[in-house]
Amino acid sequence: MNRSSKTLLAASCATLLAGGLIGASPAAAGGRHHHHPAPQTPAARTIAEGLFTPLSLAIDQRGRALVAQNFAGELLRITPDGQRSTIATAPTPGDELGAVSTRGRTTYYATTSGMGSPAPTAKLYAQRAGGAGRQIADLRAFEATRNPDRGTTYGFRDLPQSCSAQFPADNPASYTGLVDSHPYATSVARDKVYVADAAANAILSVRTGKRRMATPKVVAVLPAIPSIATAEVVADQGLPPCATGHTYWFEPVPTDVEQGRDGWLYVTSLPGGPEDASLGARGAVFKVNPHSGAVRRVAGGFVGAVNLALGPDGTIAVAELFGGDDGSGQVTLVKPGSNRRTVLPLPAPGAVEWVSSRWSSKLYVTTDAFGPAGPAPTGKLQVLDMAGSRHRH
Repeated sequence: MNRSSKTLLAASCATLLAGGLIGASPAAAGGRHHHHPAPQTPAARTIAEGLFTPLSLAIDQRGRALVAQNFAGELLRITPDGQRSTIATAPTPGDELGAVSTRGRTTYYATTSGMGSPAPTAKLYAQRAGGAGRQIADLRAFEATRNPDRGTTYGFRDLPQSCSAQFPADNPASYTGLVDSHPYATSVARDKVYVADAAANAILSVRTGKRRMATPKVVAVLPAIPSIATAEVVADQGLPPCATGHTYWFEPVPTDVEQGRDGWLYVTSLPGGPEDASLGARGAVFKVNPHSGAVRRVAGGFVGAVNLALGPDGTIAVAELFGGDDGSGQVTLVKPGSNRRTVLPLPAPGAVEWVSSRWSSKLYVTTDAFGPAGPAPTGKLQVLDMAGSRHRH
């Protein structure tokens, strides 16, 4: 594949849907799982529609949804009856705004601009209710000085030099972590904001509550994702035949982070290359110890894993942007330690949040996340009542 995988999930649908060069069979990438439609699948009630690229979502303490229209650079607040207002915009037209989370009266979000340009930016903001956003960290500057995955080799790791030499200079057989930042999701816990940086391939933490800018810290770098270069893929992509049978290591591309009741951070991974099923179901969920940085794989076999939510009983809801037999998308419910999965067929889900109390359990989902721009965007904010399903806590 080419070395642009750190720019996946950038500010255009074309970039997100771009293809790659190296593949694996679905069996090798995803394994076997038992998928079942949800018994008495709860009906999805639409709260708002006409959204453009709603790729980030949070629910505040008053039950209002905070929805980022990422590629429009806009953060909306939507009440339970569908009333909406704009509470933040990206500082420069054309910038992306996303990575939304909330705690108490403060909302956190990130902006990204100029990915691939000579002067890109990636910034983290905190915004108190009724106030303006205040920058609390410069994520791009941290990436430029630290580059957490600089020691990770992506691509082929075991090719003989005679084979590596047959790759063109602009698409080498292997490379180490590049300097790039794209904060795609955040999660706030106590005095820290955890950041899933899809381009840095790392989970970061940023201290909150300080009036001055905070310096991020590296919590963990996700492991590279292996795939076998089959003879068919090598031939289709015009790669040197000597690469056949060797393992290609993709960038992991973390797309969400949520802290579970066990204290671990749960992270979705959308590996570099094409996000659809053409290379198999390569997406995964990892858990990260926020203190030691230890990383464990919890579940795999997802297609386009762009977001997750944690249910009251430990169930993990994974938004698979390109999941399902026809690739139209689904939300998959995974019980940790079990191969049994429940599928909620929802078109092109961009983000999920699970909100539970003694009296209710609701799953909020943004759907049709990549409808057209222009006068009639098709994105929706929907909610499913999970209390009547078997996933009730």
